Amino acid sequence: MLIQNQQTIANSFNNYFSTVAEKLMETNHTDKMSQIQNGETLHHILRNCRHSYPNIKFRYTSTKEVEKIIKSLKTKNAQGYDEISVKILKWSAPFISSPLTYIYNKSLETGSFPSRLKYSTVKPIFKTGDRLDIANFRPISLLISFSKILEKIIATRLQEHIAQNQIVANEQYGFRSNVSTDNALSQRDRETPKRGESTRCYTVSPHF
Repeated sequence: MLIQNQQTIANSFNNYFSTVAEKLMETNHTDKMSQIQNGETLHHILRNCRHSYPNIKFRYTSTKEVEKIIKSLKTKNAQGYDEISVKILKWSAPFISSPLTYIYNKSLETGSFPSRLKYSTVKPIFKTGDRLDIANFRPISLLISFSKILEKIIATRLQEHIAQNQIVANEQYGFRSNVSTDNALSQRDRETPKRGESTRCYTVSPHF
């Protein structure tokens, strides 16, 4: 039976996407609980976290930083539930950067992310196969432009905290600023002996 009621179709997509996420979370939770019971997770934590790190303190943002972030956003006509696109945001930046700075600083001060900025418009995008099969669609979330600014402000401070306190290992090449997986390949090439070169094997054994 072909459903044509738009509300029914929207509810079907919503129920499907929500169910998929819940199943993934349940599977992931089961795997983690299994690791905890086997002691794998605890062993990893004890091995890699031998000392505590200082608490992060979010420094305030400024109108200059807010305007810089707005300028860096990709100019798109897509918009979230507030119907304010990045293009409109850039046009109005000189007039709203000051009140936005106040709001963002309050968020940093209180450690709370405004609930209204968590809303998004979810659109189903067809992948391939049968268009009548709901499993052949993937959800795309259209976020509010104002939330992207706050996320970038927080991300900058998190990256600074991690770098200053050397929380992430040097061997972590993905998802880091000014570092990519290409650096990992270069490092591997430097450390891998060339053909014909002799290699040395070192053995370290503890003595009690």
